[in-house]
Amino acid sequence: MSFALTTTMFAFLLFTFMYFLFKLYLHPKQKTLNHKKPPGPSTLPIIGNLHILGKLPHRTLQSLSKKYGPIMSLQLGQVPTIIISSSKAAESFLKTHDIVFASRPKVQGSDLMSYGSKGMAFSEYGPYWRSVRKFCTLKLFSASKVEMFGPIRKEKLDVLVISLEKAALEGEVVNVSEVVENLIEDIVYKMMFGRSKYEQFDMNKLVLEAMALMGAFNLADYVPWLGVFDLQGLTRACKKTSKALDEVLEMIITEHEQTTNTDKTRNEDFVDILLSIMHQTIDVEGEQNLVIDRTNIKAILLDMIAASVHTSATTIEWALSELLRHSRVMKILQDEIQNEVGNKRMVEEKDLKKFNYLDMVVDETLRLYPVGPLLIPRECRESITIDGYFITKKTRVIVNAWAIGRDCNVWSENADEFYPERFIDKKMNYQGHEFESIPFGSGRRRCPGIQLGLIIVKLVIAQFVHCFNWELPHNISPSNLNMEEKFGLSIPRAQHLQAIPSYRLDDAKHE
Repeated sequence: MSFALTTTMFAFLLFTFMYFLFKLYLHPKQKTLNHKKPPGPSTLPIIGNLHILGKLPHRTLQSLSKKYGPIMSLQLGQVPTIIISSSKAAESFLKTHDIVFASRPKVQGSDLMSYGSKGMAFSEYGPYWRSVRKFCTLKLFSASKVEMFGPIRKEKLDVLVISLEKAALEGEVVNVSEVVENLIEDIVYKMMFGRSKYEQFDMNKLVLEAMALMGAFNLADYVPWLGVFDLQGLTRACKKTSKALDEVLEMIITEHEQTTNTDKTRNEDFVDILLSIMHQTIDVEGEQNLVIDRTNIKAILLDMIAASVHTSATTIEWALSELLRHSRVMKILQDEIQNEVGNKRMVEEKDLKKFNYLDMVVDETLRLYPVGPLLIPRECRESITIDGYFITKKTRVIVNAWAIGRDCNVWSENADEFYPERFIDKKMNYQGHEFESIPFGSGRRRCPGIQLGLIIVKLVIAQFVHCFNWELPHNISPSNLNMEEKFGLSIPRAQHLQAIPSYRLDDAKHE
């Protein structure tokens, strides 16, 4: 055992002992209130239920909910927490009482990475969040803006199809996970920054580090008095990555400021749109003057990168994985697209509205592999009683979207199976009106970029299966393809998806 690890363990045990002494002899006993709280497993001192979460918390929490119910109480360190695991309970918390649970808890990762949680995802509920969300929804994610960036999506997909054609001719095994992630990066960065690549830095590496740190279990978030000691080294790591990202974003913003002054004809990107409101008051409620500065812009940009690149790539990766495992579904999808598009051209965005079975495939993928397995935690803004359970102010609420999408009471006994036909008579729109599958969240805090994300996901999947047939490498069969996931802000495959493409179009033209 290393000296550093031994020292960390000794420090933790020492402070645990001191905490016991404090609680036992110095801390006055609180009067107990006769309020019924949701059922849950027994807790340990200091850590509460932290020890039971395991490497895949969404699966652990699903299993526990079968014993304790869809509204379950946990004690995560010193943080009282409610776990929601059914569509009915989710509707109660995210619709009926949405305003009560509209805020976010303060966590160290977002505080350090997102400039004091000044982005949209992690900021507390209030005038600032409402104003920023409204601006971004209208100016960045409106239907007209989504359409405006269509040529970028086409350009990047055309380039990728040409490269995959070459791989097909040579019979290469393609790392599909890597190819998809690079494609989505290129599309998103071109929309946001006006270009996909920077020679001076590796944006994707920094973003991956930031997401890993923000998704990591941080003891300081649950036992705050240990935070000052940084026993896991996460504070140091967050500060280092945050500094590197800040330098990159400063470079990008400065470049845009200089280019805007010299080139008035170039196409507008997300940074340009955000810079257009810098130093302006954007408050639309009249509650207070909210002026957007550089810090706000950088926090919003980081949120959008984290919410778009890896979530979209992961969804596409799982969809293609399931299609490779289910040849029947793959054939139906390819036939649908070919019947509408023919065999002499690639899919265009205007074609997407014709593909009903593609919609079912995407809905089924999102049901089984939601964008975030556990929705970003909410925080109770006031004490409230729901379904006979008393929930105190500042309680953390975690919605297990992964478990909700696999609820046998809603989706029948084959809930764990990939079966797109279950959506034949059920059209999903993800705007917060249905709670049986909530991959983008619901209520006030649902993802504002749903339509942009869905267009990217559907277009890429359609293009991949229309332009190519896909086979697994020779040593892997559909039945033994590894489908294990890794836990984080999203749930990517534990192993990269590998497959062999063969081109299936006749003289398709690339513009």
